[in-house]
Amino acid sequence: MALPDLPRWLDIQTSLLASTLAQWRGTAAFRPAKRQPKQLLELYEFEANPECRVVGEALTEMDLDALIRPCPLGGRRFRPQARRLASDAALPVLVDPNTGRCLGGEVGAAAAIVAYLAETYGATVRGEQGMARQLRLAGSHLARAVRGSRGLQVRPSRAPAQALELFSFESSPFSRLVRERLCELELPYVLRSTGKALWQDMGPPWVHERLFPGTPVAGRNRLRLQTLTGRVQVPYLIDPNTGTAMFESAAIVDYLEETYALRG
Repeated sequence: MALPDLPRWLDIQTSLLASTLAQWRGTAAFRPAKRQPKQLLELYEFEANPECRVVGEALTEMDLDALIRPCPLGGRRFRPQARRLASDAALPVLVDPNTGRCLGGEVGAAAAIVAYLAETYGATVRGEQGMARQLRLAGSHLARAVRGSRGLQVRPSRAPAQALELFSFESSPFSRLVRERLCELELPYVLRSTGKALWQDMGPPWVHERLFPGTPVAGRNRLRLQTLTGRVQVPYLIDPNTGTAMFESAAIVDYLEETYALRG
């Protein structure tokens, strides 16, 4: 059953609080991976899971893209695949077609996945050991509590012929609203990690636009987004199935509902 939509202002405020409780991890890509995978990484996850959130943060911080296969509770589109890949039903599960490796499937798998990505693609990560990791997970659990069941339970949907494409970074409060809906509807999508590559870009847009006007765009997917649209703003959704491309989380969520959600 679909959860009733929160008032827009409350939805945004709780998403902002979730990012704050998670210490805004998954915002910056100051130390991107030195090597990019030739083939897309594949990640089985669901948005409400704290361990999956940790992997999402790492993807942003390492500037790595991935094909997301959402596995909400009760999902039948990708959860069976995840179970076949990993003996345990726990998520996340990462498949790397570049190396033939499959990781995850057990409780606490996020740390192993993050370490693998860092070693394989030449990235530096922090907060993955000891007390720092415990604090990071605690923040992720608090963020999950604030958002309740958003991005948790499956909802009936039409399966797209092709995966959608989403420019996003993990801590973006507006991108989270879109990712939650994609997860609930079991819609696969290519995550284009669009983390902030310059410290001058940190904070709300009105802050860095006022303090650092004229700062050049930096970052692999931020440059791509500027080329595609003339501006850098997330979330940005591309649906190759309908030829639709759009900004603004509210408009994107409405589009996903009208195009893919089944009601009955």
